[in-house]
Amino acid sequence: MLRHQLRPAIVLTLLLCVITGVLYPGAVTAVAQLLFPRQANGSLLVGAGGKPVGSALIGQSFTRPEYFHPRPSAAGAGYDDTLSGGSNLGPTSARLDTLVTQRVDSVVADDHAMKGRIPSDMVTASGSGVDPDISPANAYLQVARVAHARGADRAAVRALVDRHVEGRQFGFFGEPRVNVLELNLDLDRSFPLPGAAAHGR
Repeated sequence: MLRHQLRPAIVLTLLLCVITGVLYPGAVTAVAQLLFPRQANGSLLVGAGGKPVGSALIGQSFTRPEYFHPRPSAAGAGYDDTLSGGSNLGPTSARLDTLVTQRVDSVVADDHAMKGRIPSDMVTASGSGVDPDISPANAYLQVARVAHARGADRAAVRALVDRHVEGRQFGFFGEPRVNVLELNLDLDRSFPLPGAAAHGR
């Protein structure tokens, strides 16, 4: 009797393993590669020389004045996607208050004109900790610094930001945003830095 129960159980287990472990993932992968190849392969962005430089979905660290800076990361200094997650610091957290105050002071120290005009996403991390986007207000406030550092016309750099502002998802989800990596890649193409300087961040 045990033999009659084991055989269908083993056959069903193997059948389900083939369906859920081979056929279904294979079908999903094939459809994704056919209909959405860029997204299926990580939404990779290509830099100079045709080499992938990152994903449009994961933030990267830019600290040099000639680049637009992302919002702070809660996933470590290098925007480590394996540490993705929020800081879990609430509005009454003394640590959060200290972090935000330090970030505000740092921004104002770099540009006194920023005082009293700093958007929240310039000094706070996102829920994922690796958000690739900043608000248009954040990007526009960085235009003067970037233009000065590159010796570029401020209006031309602002026009570049204008072209990278994305509206709400499907017209009503979220807020308008600017993808920092896409913007910085376009910045290097439009206002190239001399020699190897463009490869540093």
